[in-house]
Amino acid sequence: MNVEVVGRNFEVTDRLRQLTETRLAKKVLKFLEEPVEIRVTLEGEKHHQSVADIHVTHRHGVLQATEATDDMVEAIHLAVDKVVTQAGRTRKKSKDKKRHVSLTNGLKWPVNVLEGTSVGHNGGPRIIKSTHLAIKPMTIEEAALSLEGAKNDFVVFRDSTSDQVSVLYRRRDEHFGLIVPEA
Repeated sequence: MNVEVVGRNFEVTDRLRQLTETRLAKKVLKFLEEPVEIRVTLEGEKHHQSVADIHVTHRHGVLQATEATDDMVEAIHLAVDKVVTQAGRTRKKSKDKKRHVSLTNGLKWPVNVLEGTSVGHNGGPRIIKSTHLAIKPMTIEEAALSLEGAKNDFVVFRDSTSDQVSVLYRRRDEHFGLIVPEA
């Protein structure tokens, strides 16, 4: 962990530097993996207002918190608490993402595309293209969002509320259709 404490219109004492570093080490590092870069800016403004600004750069992104109070120590504590909350959310998202990947690991559903001229002619239909799709658990709203950026006009997903495999597709009138198997 690399912590940089900078003062703007404010003199950073060793006591404040030590307080900031130990509080960040105890609270934030239990949620984030190394390497972690932390930049703390302590600023004294007009009317004796103290501002603590913390930027944490880590493997999964950036966390940021700013707090302004009359007391610099209180501003540091409040800003660190905000960063801890954000770090906890980041860790939970990472764990949930890993959990969803492990749940869908190896679950494939084959999609076969038939040539139009092969249907109803000698020997039956021929398979022209075969695709394997990963079936991910998601809500209908998440499936609609993923369909917006998808190259296909459909999304196959496992409905997280009913745990059934469903298909959401784009209709010609630009609305969506949903295919759900009967129970």
